[in-house]
Amino acid sequence: MSRMDFSLVDIAVPFRMQPGLRRLDASDPQLTRLDETSALYREKRAVMDAGQSRQAVPGFDPSAAIAAMRERLPSDLPPELAYEQDFAVLDGDSGTLEWLCVCVPSHWAPEDKIGLDVAAVHAPVADNKLLVSASAHLVNLATSGECWERFVWTVTPSGRYDQHPRRHAREPWPAHLRGGEFANRCWLRAERQTFFPVGAGARQSVFTIRVMLQPLAQAIAAPGAARKLHDALSTMSDPVLAYKGLAPARDPLLGWLAERA
Repeated sequence: MSRMDFSLVDIAVPFRMQPGLRRLDASDPQLTRLDETSALYREKRAVMDAGQSRQAVPGFDPSAAIAAMRERLPSDLPPELAYEQDFAVLDGDSGTLEWLCVCVPSHWAPEDKIGLDVAAVHAPVADNKLLVSASAHLVNLATSGECWERFVWTVTPSGRYDQHPRRHAREPWPAHLRGGEFANRCWLRAERQTFFPVGAGARQSVFTIRVMLQPLAQAIAAPGAARKLHDALSTMSDPVLAYKGLAPARDPLLGWLAERA
């Protein structure tokens, strides 16, 4: 299980699908060394060994992006095995994803996203109006030479990192359980997503995705976390619940969280 650098106490209520970028100090490395004894390492290694970890626009050379990663956290290993993060390269002129190095996607297929612009990438997202309308602004910010971060989260019945939809079917919710027994089969899945520049004046940025998993019962241990999660879930629209696969889990989770809030 990865270190959970994320707290439910900090999530926004009511819940909204929005970019939510926050400027980072350039000294923040934005990368985390991958532990070779971890489950995340084993899952990333399996995807890499199967030749399924990388996609690129024809002719794109990722060497400058990889050099930018190594400048932040030195390693001679390939990015798949050096860092907990997955990666994309965003081009500021075209607004498109030029290179993907993704082993543990959250129910999306990287091979379907390569070469798309940010608006097209977000097209399948539920309640995506804010995300799509802000796409051009997001690209300008992300490739401005500054560093940025955002967090996204969900609750899942799966403790697997790799949730590629064509490699792994969705784990079913334990519909026969209620209360604590239901919650004990649930995980908080959070992503820290960041941007940092690919060299001076390159008009490209490295987009990082660090997947973190924590048993849900541990995630609500902080004071106020159960109430925040309850209020966020209760304000999710039906399309968002369906998009996140949370519709069958909403009522049992709300009942359990209300008792703890």
